[in-house]
Amino acid sequence: MSDKLIVFDTTLRDGEQSPGASMTHEEKVRIAKQLEKLRVDIIEAGFAAASNGDFDSVRAIALAIKDATVCSLARANDRDIARAGEALRGANSARIHTFIATSALHMEKKLRMTPDQVFEQARLAVRFARQYTDNIEFSPEDGSRSDPDFLCRVLEAVIAEGATTINVADTVGYAVPEQYGEFIRMLRERIPNSDKAVWSVHCHDDLGLAVANSLAGIKIGGARQVECTINALGERAGNCSLEEVVMAVKTRKDYFGLDVGIETTQIMPASRLVSGITGFVVQPNKAIVGANAFAHASGIHQDGVLKARQTYEIMRAEDVGWAANKIVLGKLSGRNAFKQRLLELGIELDSEQAVNEAFTRFKDLADRKSEIFDEDIHALVSGEQGEAGDGAYRFVALSQRSETGERPHARVVFSEHGQEVVAEADGNGPVDATVNAIESHVRSEAELQLFSVNAITTGTESQGEVTMRLSKSGRIVNGVGADPDIVVAAAKAYLSALNRLQSPVEKVHAQGV
Repeated sequence: MSDKLIVFDTTLRDGEQSPGASMTHEEKVRIAKQLEKLRVDIIEAGFAAASNGDFDSVRAIALAIKDATVCSLARANDRDIARAGEALRGANSARIHTFIATSALHMEKKLRMTPDQVFEQARLAVRFARQYTDNIEFSPEDGSRSDPDFLCRVLEAVIAEGATTINVADTVGYAVPEQYGEFIRMLRERIPNSDKAVWSVHCHDDLGLAVANSLAGIKIGGARQVECTINALGERAGNCSLEEVVMAVKTRKDYFGLDVGIETTQIMPASRLVSGITGFVVQPNKAIVGANAFAHASGIHQDGVLKARQTYEIMRAEDVGWAANKIVLGKLSGRNAFKQRLLELGIELDSEQAVNEAFTRFKDLADRKSEIFDEDIHALVSGEQGEAGDGAYRFVALSQRSETGERPHARVVFSEHGQEVVAEADGNGPVDATVNAIESHVRSEAELQLFSVNAITTGTESQGEVTMRLSKSGRIVNGVGADPDIVVAAAKAYLSALNRLQSPVEKVHAQGV
């Protein structure tokens, strides 16, 4: 077996299937470029047959990415596979990832197909995919709950047809580590041509075991590809966390004996970018990328770290992209210094005009906030891009009055298709009044499912990052806004969510792997 662990990132496909985590075309390309900097081996760019938008995103990523393989998911049918093949045309390196459910429960209740029909469809799907590329991955959906004899029969056949990667999916997070590792080892030992394919793990976190199961599949089962997402994003409880599984393999190379090609200093920039775009805030105690991951509150721990860092830190914060909160820019900083800092932070803007607009916002922020940290710049750029985009609404100004014993009142000025609108309303608090004012004009009839405020840095001067999650007619979207004034940030976030809610969508998600 190879001593290299292949990292397959599915943030743009499985991650996007998290309710509220849908991304625009431009946001997907930005994340893909960051994943390329992170040096992931394979980027699953989406599910090309799901919608015209997904097709366009897969195609754009396939053309933009040069140093990683770009992959599209496809159900085991000719239409999906042809759509994936077309979207990937022109890619420097392409992969088609096709799947069909193999558990008795899924075959009977969901597919309404017999095992023989599933066997034949899996085999023919791989055969059909070979006309587009020789790099074909096959996944038995709900593989961890499938009958071993039937699964061996299916996987032997798809390998014979040309599947080069076999991904044993724990689709519903049912597996436990030792059992899952032994299950993969059993499949590899029983299937005569198993050595003709790379074996992969794809684990969900319904029982909080996604990373543990993935590592067991690698160590015990001999898998040499791990499927994962940034910040553990994914359907339901999420997917295997890229940052956790990668750092576990790197930190415990003495145990796993594997190399991984990830540029770990790009982990934090990737985490921040995905969090900012999706509006899914990283919890403080999240391993590797959480705000407390390298913080020490206990006096005993602080003393130990000061004497010898390795007493309480098994890896260096700098190695995963953390940096000390340094005041690097202020209101006297020039445009070139600002532009250079964007480059150092891995922030790429599309044009000089975009840089100029970001610099103008930076100067405005610097007039209101004396100390500008790296986190402020990340929020300033990602928040503005999320707010503006190509949507109908854009924040202009806000004034609000809140006094003990009086009902709060807000006056919001925002543009609608380039025309300024003034709206006023009362509410139970300043944020409620602000939302009511916006709604008095737009009348979206959307339901607010989440209102979250996160301080970007420490201190009362910190920018507040607000996430608003709206739902309407089965669609769930997130909007993010950042500003030193929480109420202004809330207005920006609400308008950002309305823009997403109004964007045209025609998407049918894959059943999930």
